[in-house]
Amino acid sequence: MTERKALWLGVAAAVAVVASVLIMLITAFGGPNVSQPAVHGAAHPPWSHPLHLSAATTILLMWVALIIGCAGLLAGLFAVRHGFRVPIAIVLGFAFVVVALLTVAPPAGSTDAMSYAANGRMAVIGHSPYVMTPAQLKGIGDPIGLQLSIPSLWNNTVSIYGPVATGAEWIAAKLGGTSLAHIVFWLKLLESLCFGVVACVLDRMLRRDPAMRLRAHLLWTVNPLLLWEIVASGHIDGLAAMFGLLGIVVLRRSLSPSSAAVAGVCIALASGVKLEYALFGLAVAWACRRSVPALAAAAAGFAVITLPAYLLAGTPAVKVLFTRGGGITSDTMYQLFWRPVLGYTQFNVNNVPPHLVVISYVLFAAVAILALLRLPDRAPEFPAVTPALGLSLAWLFITGFQRPWYDVMALSLLALYMASLLDWVVLIRLLAAGTVYVAALAVPAKPHWLNDVYQFNQAWLAPVILLLAAIALVWMCVTRYPQEGIVDSAPDNVAGSKLPLAT
Repeated sequence: MTERKALWLGVAAAVAVVASVLIMLITAFGGPNVSQPAVHGAAHPPWSHPLHLSAATTILLMWVALIIGCAGLLAGLFAVRHGFRVPIAIVLGFAFVVVALLTVAPPAGSTDAMSYAANGRMAVIGHSPYVMTPAQLKGIGDPIGLQLSIPSLWNNTVSIYGPVATGAEWIAAKLGGTSLAHIVFWLKLLESLCFGVVACVLDRMLRRDPAMRLRAHLLWTVNPLLLWEIVASGHIDGLAAMFGLLGIVVLRRSLSPSSAAVAGVCIALASGVKLEYALFGLAVAWACRRSVPALAAAAAGFAVITLPAYLLAGTPAVKVLFTRGGGITSDTMYQLFWRPVLGYTQFNVNNVPPHLVVISYVLFAAVAILALLRLPDRAPEFPAVTPALGLSLAWLFITGFQRPWYDVMALSLLALYMASLLDWVVLIRLLAAGTVYVAALAVPAKPHWLNDVYQFNQAWLAPVILLLAAIALVWMCVTRYPQEGIVDSAPDNVAGSKLPLAT
């Protein structure tokens, strides 16, 4: 591709990303709507101005935003590979403005932030979110409980998050007082700060390579799909992703016990938010397998945070680790195998075959081992990056219960990995999953055409894309793709086998 064509492609990518973000801002500030549920409590921020968007308009707008946003990212990645550059100050300035605006808007795309607020309120008034449910909080007449509006499933479920997440929720509830809206704002502000920390860490680490630096910001900082799933929605996965990334990158090739201990501490904090980030601990253990002092230091760092945290949270928090169900989400790729055989046209949780969760975990274990052994190491200075990326991709692609915002687990690591087709696989998969979860509330039955399209996407289109992504991951591991030098012809060593990471 000529430099002129790369320039025009880069400009088109920028226009697509900006257009995608603008649509998201309209949806977030224009609520309440099917994507941005009403948040009660007389406190500001968050701010919004009702535009009275219908369910059909909202869903179509969000589908357009996600599709053109993903297309812009893919075009941008291709343009960067062929020499397109833009001043990083412009990228960071744009991201700062967008993150700030989405932070002061009500949570959109999910009601999870309200569940977090309920958990924090329980902790503030002296109850355990591992014992009390949001419905019970409402039952005792608590002002936050009375303001809640969350799906019935989660309304009767105790917290499934770790004690570090509960601590963050407690802080937000303390600051927010008796206003649900204000608590949610503090929760969103925390996630936005974490999102920004990850962006700054990636920018710092890759500042010596303009191409890798810009690619990282495309994958993370100005990625409309992530801006929606983390910043706009306020999902607590951003907090876990920040600690997880710090734990992975602090471990250097020298495997010093001090850096291993810090890695253990950071990963303990990440898994204290969401348990699956303990996989990063396995990645560190794999990286330290030939150094007993480093391995022991990492284990000690993990224990020094995890044990006191769960002792403080109490036995119920430990019990949740063993009683929480794995579950199957409605867009799972596995339905493509059982529904046609059993004659079901749509996903129904009551028709899920027995032991499917166990089967998915067995397949995950197999793919995780394959990724550990076969995924090429393209960030040798940071020995835990590749194993953590492989384990997280196996978890996200293969297990049966996944949401699009879970993908932050892998995307920050992907930014440190070699540019390859894997970028496209991860982004297209994220797009497919994101289109299923654009509605925070139940999709109305009318208009019928919209419901039919939504159900088709959930039952067929998205699962097919998720299945193809899983097959692609396995193929890449088996063939050890990307092989060294496969795209070394790109300018500025954009995809070289050794990253010129800054210290």
